[in-house]
Order: sequence, then structure tokens, then C-alpha cells
Amino acid sequence: MQLIRRIGLILLWLAAPVLAFAAANKNDPYLIALRGAGNVALVAVSIVVVVVLLRRGRWRSMAGKLLVLLWCLPPLLMAVAHSRFELRKHGVLSASAAEARQLGPHFMVGYASFPEVARLAEQGLIGGIYVTRHNIRGRTVDALRAEIAALQDKRRAAGLSSLIVAADQEGGIVGHLSPPLTKVPALATLAGLAPDVQQAKAEEFGRIHGRELSGLGINLNLAPVLDLKPPARRNRLDFHTLIGQRAIATDPVVVGAIASAYVHGLEASGVGATLKHFPGIGRVRTDTHHFSANLDTPVKELEASDWRPFREVLAQSHSALMVGHVTLTAIDPDRAASHSKRVVEGIIRDTWNYQGVVMTDDLVMGAIYQHDVCKAVVEAIDAGVDLLLVAYDGAQFYRIFDCALDGARKGKLDAAALRASEARLVRAFPAD
Repeated sequence: MQLIRRIGLILLWLAAPVLAFAAANKNDPYLIALRGAGNVALVAVSIVVVVVLLRRGRWRSMAGKLLVLLWCLPPLLMAVAHSRFELRKHGVLSASAAEARQLGPHFMVGYASFPEVARLAEQGLIGGIYVTRHNIRGRTVDALRAEIAALQDKRRAAGLSSLIVAADQEGGIVGHLSPPLTKVPALATLAGLAPDVQQAKAEEFGRIHGRELSGLGINLNLAPVLDLKPPARRNRLDFHTLIGQRAIATDPVVVGAIASAYVHGLEASGVGATLKHFPGIGRVRTDTHHFSANLDTPVKELEASDWRPFREVLAQSHSALMVGHVTLTAIDPDRAASHSKRVVEGIIRDTWNYQGVVMTDDLVMGAIYQHDVCKAVVEAIDAGVDLLLVAYDGAQFYRIFDCALDGARKGKLDAAALRASEARLVRAFPAD
């Protein structure tokens, strides 16, 4: 019995700092599972432990006092973290109409709360929304369709342009709205077929996705993946990118042909495509969901292989281009491509002469979020990125928008870049 008590005491000493850390960082994307009921449970456990320690007389010894104080920390730290979040949120929601008009169109946000995203939409603080599995889980297609329509009605009532509405329906392992939407095979399953069959099937997949997404009120699909398939899975810790399963093929010619046909089918149904993840993650070993990653391949080699499908499909369609959080070391070794002016303006705009919509990959990914996210936001806007995506954890929108707001107020944002970006967005998504 004495041994059990000692083990229990040791566990209490170990658990207290862990819970305190979790409480202080309650708004971190990595702790999203603890929000809501998890936060309540953490506070409740802390209070119960403090009460038990006091009832058992632990306050009488110096070590006992310290242990009690340690268990008082989680609720206090959580209150501080919550207050900081609410203050930042209030600051964003208090932005002027002029600031909202200038910055809002450049943000696309995922959401869990309809009233919350409706307020952002009505105030013009966002230009688009991203819908995913939690928006459809346990609901009908009709309910999601009605929700999207209600948001668009609120935009019109506020005298604002329609929201861009995006989803992530690649096919295969990434089909975040399937079910209830049709589960389409990955485009990679077509790589071994005859060229004419490849293209016919790919276009059919595009039409299926386009027809179903359009029926929901979604006008932008974050697909297809144009990264070249790596020869083998080189990173056993890659649980999220999984590019080996998502990429179409190793041959850029096959990738370009299948992707072009898919995009044609998608656009024929009234939905735009998004080519991803430039400059390519097929050669990268690191998972950018969690860590920074370098792409060290020479530009000439990338132009002849990895980038060939991107240029081909962009030239034949109205696709948007998603830039990933990979550092293209030959061009800009100091920052990820998603916020590099040398990459976005130097390569995509100037060398390729692409004047369509460029968007970032999710800014909540560790390669960006765990570093200087404010610097990345300002640099992305100044580089000519048109849409900044906050998808996985929509609550981070307030931190990320606050970065842009602070940059604008301090004169760090390029006004000419913002105006040019707004013009590109208007061309790509004209008012109804």
C-alpha cells in the first residue's frame, strides 16, 4: 500500500508540469483535441487533485505546499491563455472597414462554428472558406449546402462579393467530403492505363468531383496533386503528407496528361482547380505538416522534370497554384517558397508569366506555424501571394490575421502588391 502511494505521488509530481504546459498552450494547433470538453476536464482534474491534497494535509510540508501550487497552475495558465486569445480575437473583430476591405479578401479559413465564420464573412475579414470532413460529419449534403448558401446570403446582404468556397477532393486517400460525396479513386490508379483511357477516366473523375462540389456551392477544389511520385517511401515518420500515395506518377509527361484531363472535367462542371504543391514535395524527405523542409535540387533539373506538369496545366487551364512550405534552396535558402518573393514573383510571375491566383498551403502547418508566422504572413503578401490558407485549425485565423493587421498598421505591407493581388482575385472569381 505504501508503495502504491509513493508511485501515485511521483505521478502527481510528473503530471503537474505536463498539465501546466498543456494549459498554457491550450490554443496551439497540436492541442486542438483538448479544446472544449478536454479543457474543462483538465481544469476539473486540477481542482480535484488540489482538494484531495489539501484534505490529506499535504499543505503542512514544504514539498506538499509546492505540489499543491503546481496543481494550481493549470487553471491559472489556461485562464491567461484564454484571455490572450480573446483579446487578439477582439482586436481582429474590431478592425476598421477599410482594413477589412484591404486584407480580408486574401484569407481563406476553415471553420467549426457557423456563427463565428458568419461574423467573419459579414465583416469582410475573410475572402473564402474551406469546408472539410468535420463540416459534413453527421450531417446531410442538404444541410451543408444550406449553410454555404446562408453564408453567401450574408455576404450579399453586407454588400460584399461572394465567398470563395474550397474543398479538398483529390480522390483516393484524400476525399474529405466522401462520404457522403462519391469516393473517387486516386488519379494515380490511372497511370498504368493506355493514354486515351487515362485521359477519359481522369476527365470523368473531374466531372464527378466538379458536379458534386458545384451542387454544394463549392467553387474551388484543392486538387490535383502534381508532385512527382517518389520512387519509394523514404520517411517512415511521414504520417500526413503521404505523397507516395497521392502523387500521380514518376513521369512528368503522364502527370501532366492525367492532371490536364482531370482539370478539364472539373472546370467543365464550374469548379476551379488548384495545382499543388509547388515547388514539389516528391523529392523532400521531411513532412512539412510538422517540420521545415529543403528542396536542394538544381532549378534546371526541376524545370525539366518536377515543374513541367505545373507549367503545362497552368497554360491550358484557369487553375490556381498552391505553393508549399518547402525551402527552394537554390533560389531562396532563407525562407519557404510559400512566402518567398524570389520564388513567387521571380519564378511564378516573372519567369513563367503566370498571372493567376497563387495561394499558400495551410499556414497552420508546423513548417510555418512553429516559426515566425507573422514574418511569413507579411512576406507572403508582399511576395504576391493572393490567398493565405488557414485550414486545419480555423481558430488560428485570429493570430494570423492579426499578423497582417499589425503589418499593415506598421507600413510593412506593399500596397501595390495588395492591389495587384485583389485584381487577380476579381478576375479569377468575378462577382455574381
